Amino acid sequence: MSQSYDADRSFKWTFILEATGWVLRLLPIVAVAMFLWYYLPGYDVVRVVDTDVKRMDVKAGEQAEQGEVLNRDVRFINAVWPDGSPRVYRNEETGWGFPWYMKFDSQNLQAKAQDMRSQEKDPTWVLVTHYGWRLPIFSAFPNAINLEEVEGPAAEPLVPWINVVFIVVLLIVVLIVWRLWRWFVDRHWLPVMRRLEIERRLDDTAGLPSKTWAWLREEVSSVVEDMRARKR
Repeated sequence: MSQSYDADRSFKWTFILEATGWVLRLLPIVAVAMFLWYYLPGYDVVRVVDTDVKRMDVKAGEQAEQGEVLNRDVRFINAVWPDGSPRVYRNEETGWGFPWYMKFDSQNLQAKAQDMRSQEKDPTWVLVTHYGWRLPIFSAFPNAINLEEVEGPAAEPLVPWINVVFIVVLLIVVLIVWRLWRWFVDRHWLPVMRRLEIERRLDDTAGLPSKTWAWLREEVSSVVEDMRARKR
């Protein structure tokens, strides 16, 4: 009974350790996938119903440490999906910073969105290129990059070429880095480790003869002392 319990317990711990190992291996992959999902362009076909500009209070730079609040205008593009559910985009410039969409024409895009407004009776469908997620709990909105009029709500790009090219290039870079790392490990790291291991073993065995001789002398001395003690 005890052996069965120990075996079952060992199996459970082995399963937990293996599952934890797989989770730790998958975490970087999931993190990279979420990162790409957020920053790579997405495409929505919606109907623009209105545009808006809201003044938002933010803290930035030294003012954040001093508790001062800065105000900035944030442009929004209000739209609806073909089924009538709302979809809201922010319209902010990315400038030269990350992500590198080099967007400097937010005001022009706002005017374009105003011109594309339509009613439900006579809809104008717009293909919105954007990045980011809509997270109401964090008041986060996807950032619109480009607007393009299309024929209908089903007119989406068949292949997102930007995403495909980026992911292919990323995989090639990862493969090259991996091959370089393996080459470094095989040509430089492992030989050094083997040399250090050999040197350590030689150091451990260098004093073996003298240690053996000392052990024999101690044994012989012990036997001689025992024989003398018996004669007495």
